[in-house]
Amino acid sequence: MDKDLTELLAKLKQDISAADTEYELNNVKSQALGKKSVVTNMMKRLGSLSPEERPEFGKKINELKKELENLISIRAEEIAENKYRTALIQEKVDLTLPGYVPEIGGLHPLTQVWREIEDIFMSLGFDVVEGYDIEDEFHNFTALNTPEGHPARNEMDTFYLKTDSSKYDANRLLLRSQTSTVQVRTMEGNKPPIRIISIGRCYRNDKPDASHSPFFHQVEALCVDKGVTFADLRDMLNSFAKKMFGSQVKSRFRPHFFPFTEPSAEFDLVCFNCYGKGCNVCKQSGWIEIGGSGMVDPNVFDTLGIDSEKYTGYAFGLGIDRIALLKYRLPDIRLLFENDYRLLKQFG
Repeated sequence: MDKDLTELLAKLKQDISAADTEYELNNVKSQALGKKSVVTNMMKRLGSLSPEERPEFGKKINELKKELENLISIRAEEIAENKYRTALIQEKVDLTLPGYVPEIGGLHPLTQVWREIEDIFMSLGFDVVEGYDIEDEFHNFTALNTPEGHPARNEMDTFYLKTDSSKYDANRLLLRSQTSTVQVRTMEGNKPPIRIISIGRCYRNDKPDASHSPFFHQVEALCVDKGVTFADLRDMLNSFAKKMFGSQVKSRFRPHFFPFTEPSAEFDLVCFNCYGKGCNVCKQSGWIEIGGSGMVDPNVFDTLGIDSEKYTGYAFGLGIDRIALLKYRLPDIRLLFENDYRLLKQFG
């Protein structure tokens, strides 16, 4: 009987020592001390022994069991220590190697263009004024000489806000469709000379395509003083274009109509995608409209209390998104709003 216990202990010691993982050690523990283990089977043999043999054999079985538990516990600690040591070796850092430079984010291309436009106009003597994204009909349309029934006032073009208060019925709230509203508020509270720009978000119910978006950004400029002429407007826009795109840039003015300026003109730049040949970005025209411009209509001055006999002025609004499209030669304006990391990281 003693020989059987000695052989069993030697075999189990060998199995415990050979276990390299927690899984393997648990298997050995189950074979040695589990309900169907050899030790448990030997305990069941106590009933077949004589009363004289039972105490001695039971004592030896318990000693065997305790020794096995102790060996398993020691081996479990060794496996855990080896696992920790291996992890440390795998994760060790060679302090002699050069460090990793973390990737730093950059400004969105629209933000870069926004700031560059501000810098250009500030260098030309303009002040920067901010306005509201939510406006009323008076400042967005009426004060800008836009008559009732004009298509721009239609809900198909403008995002109107629903309100519970009836006091807004005659002057509904809306998401501004142009930053010209800042010009109105500036002329309401200031006397000429005025020389300001306003940059901000605008909203129109446009169908998105390569050069249009229902959410876009504009820069508006206003200059009011004695003796301001259309030639001043032309020279200012050409100066801006050359500072933004380089002295080689080609631009043009096209006669147009805007309710709040007279005379009025569209300001175009040659398409940087096709260089005037025609493509989907410029709708085959070879030119991209940057914005509208013109001399402030005397009716606007009269509405806001400025003497139109004494003062003249010009105003223009430029699309920042289209400027970014041209400056970075992007084929589609929607790329600026999709947050594709592959595109944005090129501007970091």
